[in-house]
Amino acid sequence: MKPQPVLQATDIVKDLGQGAGKVRALKGVSLTVSPGQLTLLMGPSGSGKTTLLSILGCILTPTSGSLTLGGEKADGLDPEELAELRRRHIGFVFQTYNLFPTLTAEENVRLALDVRGNGRRSATHMARTALTSVGLGHKLRSYPRNMSGGEQQRVAIARALAGAPSLILADEPTAALDSENGQAVMVLLADIAKRENRAVLAVTHDPRTLPYADRIIRIEDGVIVGEKRQKVKPSGMSNVANGKIGAHV
Repeated sequence: MKPQPVLQATDIVKDLGQGAGKVRALKGVSLTVSPGQLTLLMGPSGSGKTTLLSILGCILTPTSGSLTLGGEKADGLDPEELAELRRRHIGFVFQTYNLFPTLTAEENVRLALDVRGNGRRSATHMARTALTSVGLGHKLRSYPRNMSGGEQQRVAIARALAGAPSLILADEPTAALDSENGQAVMVLLADIAKRENRAVLAVTHDPRTLPYADRIIRIEDGVIVGEKRQKVKPSGMSNVANGKIGAHV
């Protein structure tokens, strides 16, 4: 039986600006994302990929078109309802990590769970489990200043995972990392998609990410212009969880 898509976007149009300065950033984009896959969204600057990611993440609303997350329609929801839908279904990973420097790794992850309404005991357990799953069980009490860039990105991934979302959206997750750390992060994201049977969609310019993707979608001038599916070799989640991949991450 074919799994239900995690995300379905149909004929998404987005206009930015008003009057003579109005620009059509997206021109009828349709996209389906299924669980168990790492999908890359690639395109030049100004192609509309960041605008599309913001719409898929329920941060922006489309001018027209339809969006479904986890079987729930986003169409017509007010900002508060969109925020609740986002909390239920989406975890975000950003290029700049967005960690609080005065909080430990565990506290950074737990804070995201507190916002979701989890009790302290439950949030602590979930935060520790998420950090262990990304190979940082030994860094629970470490502060961002005492971690490498790769370790900070893995804390950010743990934070995205902690609420058990059906979709992880990553915006340039390797852009601030060197080759070794970027590779380790991509191994982790690819394994998360398969291990947790959830979807991972990453916007990237980085050609080093290509070998880890099950699917590569290219967008130009607000239109999807190509798609490629490829087989990805198993990358060994156990090694990540045990801290054996990316020793300097």
